[in-house]
Amino acid sequence: MGDGGYKIRNTEGVYFLSFATVGWVDVFTRSCYSDVVVNSLNYCIAKKGLNVYAWIIMSNHVHLIVSAKSGILLSDILRDFKKFTSVEIINAIRENIQESRKEWLLLYFKEAGKNNSRNSSFQFWQQNNQPIELTSNEMIDQRLNYLHQNPVVARLIDKAESWMYSSAIDYCGTKGLVNIELLC
Repeated sequence: MGDGGYKIRNTEGVYFLSFATVGWVDVFTRSCYSDVVVNSLNYCIAKKGLNVYAWIIMSNHVHLIVSAKSGILLSDILRDFKKFTSVEIINAIRENIQESRKEWLLLYFKEAGKNNSRNSSFQFWQQNNQPIELTSNEMIDQRLNYLHQNPVVARLIDKAESWMYSSAIDYCGTKGLVNIELLC
């Protein structure tokens, strides 16, 4: 799965993944849409064999460090995760009476869907996941730091563990929103 040479080749591997909304549209500025991603991650952990070691939701993209339990294909989990969350978030936008950008968002995702032969109506996520297998402790540490420091570098917060939609708090000893497995 992936474009431009990015593929999940090692079924036993730990991967750093990034995926974004089409057009990098800032959807996750609203917690109700981020909550769909959080709930889906927890479902995939409990029911689909996903191991999550780190995660973050930014305004228009998600980063994960993940693997799949033995005998389960990570690409299958990700396909189902992205399909489910895209449908749920589109429905949440449609039903959100406080969404000031509702018409624009729905039109944008509908037009993106029309331009993609793989979709029947809406497209929410860009198709690539840019999976990078993490094959050393140095790579894991670098990606973990990059992932958690995203909102700090963007000057949205001062400390990584202050970002609600992130596993940084788990690495500081407090339970976060997603049932992760610590890498240390």
